[in-house]
Amino acid sequence: MNVLVLGGTGTVGSRVVRELLTRGADVSLLTRDAKKPVPSGARAVVGDLLDPGTIRTAFVGRDAVFLLTALGTSECHEGLMAVNGCRLAGVRKVVFLSIHRLDEALHLPHFGAKLPIKASGIPYTILRPNNFYQNDTWYKDAMLGYDVYPQPFGDVGLSRVDVRDIAEAAALALTSDAARNETVNLVGPEVLTATATAATWGGVLGRKIAYGGDDLDAWEKASLAFLPAFAVFDFRLMYAFFQEKGLKAAPEDVARCTALLGHAPRRFDEFAAETARAWSA
Repeated sequence: MNVLVLGGTGTVGSRVVRELLTRGADVSLLTRDAKKPVPSGARAVVGDLLDPGTIRTAFVGRDAVFLLTALGTSECHEGLMAVNGCRLAGVRKVVFLSIHRLDEALHLPHFGAKLPIKASGIPYTILRPNNFYQNDTWYKDAMLGYDVYPQPFGDVGLSRVDVRDIAEAAALALTSDAARNETVNLVGPEVLTATATAATWGGVLGRKIAYGGDDLDAWEKASLAFLPAFAVFDFRLMYAFFQEKGLKAAPEDVARCTALLGHAPRRFDEFAAETARAWSA
């Protein structure tokens, strides 16, 4: 099976590439930067979803496409361009990475940007993951240097998920009839609050880690030092939504994930312990 992976050098896409390779797929990944490393066994296709030339050529001959749109001001347009590339090339299946419960917060720019992709007419699987465990690796320096967990998602709770489970689900959907024409919420097995997340990190790191709190003014000021303003604005709106509403899964979501993966979704405390061991090494 010939599969094109969009976003194949990022956190999720790179793991999808590796999962597909273990299943014997012929994998190419679309990248804007020819210098980015590509997993052994995969091929890079240099292109840009805003370029009609890429849309007319990169999708030709593909049996399936993993469609991930990167956060940005052109995210919705890039997604629609990719859908048209799939349609023009006669791609037989698209697996699209969306967001858990996005229909409840379509005012959030990177939530609403993902809504139109379903209208492609192509057999699909839509995967809607919750907040990633792996996002916490961004906060390594804050936790080890300042004993603070700074992601301000509040204490209503999220059903966070391991990126490895997302990659497994995507590879299964791309290479089989699993979840055909289905929307699957990808979630972890428990509801996690920010305070409990900080405590878990403290336990595995052997230090007292405090939650940085819900002050989004302070978070925005600090984040502008290393994120573009449009992304900070977007994420601030998202965290305000999380603080008020949370992003919790229903029991049937956990059951559906378990059935699709063939195992229970990975637990956060196990991820944190594994990550702490890697950091100490």
